[in-house]
Amino acid sequence: MTTLVLDGGLATQLERLGADLRDELWSARLLLEEPELIRRVHAAYFAAGADVATTASYQATLPGFARRGLDGAQAERLIRLSVQLAGQARDEAGRGLVAASVGPYGAFLANGAEYTGDYDLDEDGLYAWHLPRWEILVAAEPDLLACETIPSYAEARALARLLEGTPGVKAWVSFSCRDGEHISDGTPIREAAALFGGNPRVVAVGANCTAPRHMTGLIGALSGGLPVVVYPNSGETWDAGNRRWLGLTDPVEFGQAAKEWQQAGASLIGGCCRTTPEHISQIRAHLS
Repeated sequence: MTTLVLDGGLATQLERLGADLRDELWSARLLLEEPELIRRVHAAYFAAGADVATTASYQATLPGFARRGLDGAQAERLIRLSVQLAGQARDEAGRGLVAASVGPYGAFLANGAEYTGDYDLDEDGLYAWHLPRWEILVAAEPDLLACETIPSYAEARALARLLEGTPGVKAWVSFSCRDGEHISDGTPIREAAALFGGNPRVVAVGANCTAPRHMTGLIGALSGGLPVVVYPNSGETWDAGNRRWLGLTDPVEFGQAAKEWQQAGASLIGGCCRTTPEHISQIRAHLS
């Protein structure tokens, strides 16, 4: 099976280019203030060898923009813009796919809940919360959806319902995980992934924004089912109290690890927080 190389951290590269993302909207803030910078980052990842651009819609939600004073029409325009910017970079590169990011409810909360699954909504509430952005992203016609950093079984069930109710859409689903066997709320990843096993429009299930050391175990836990997608963070840890990253993973080492994940059975591989075009270039080099 051909391995698809995903892109790396959008926000990380935006910050390297001078963007200040200390904001509840995170990278989605630049959809409003500096969209051209987002397009440049997508282009940089394609130039580094990525096959897929993941849009800047992870933290772009109707209620999130409403908190900033935007009305529904303005928020919808920005969410659609996230897909357009990735599409422009893809067209300039002459190849590739656009994956519209469907970030978790925890990203809107902006309190770290995407790494714990500690939510104040149940499955029905999560379904209702996701639905408006989901419909906007589907209407923007990306190549597929990237349902990512999902920390809870209830949210996975809500997304499974959305996928069942949207004929024609393709998606991957990736979880934030606490170790090599469990998603962030403690549910075994095999159990969470089983929610999507009967849907032919789900192209892969896996993990993202999780430490690289857990990837091989997670791939093993998912073996025998759908194709596996993995795009871990760089291995650094976030010091929330001091708002800084600790530790470092070298891009070459990341590329070497990607080869191991490929050999273990992953077929979509990229990077998440704190990874850069250099990390993606090394993945491409090691998988070629």
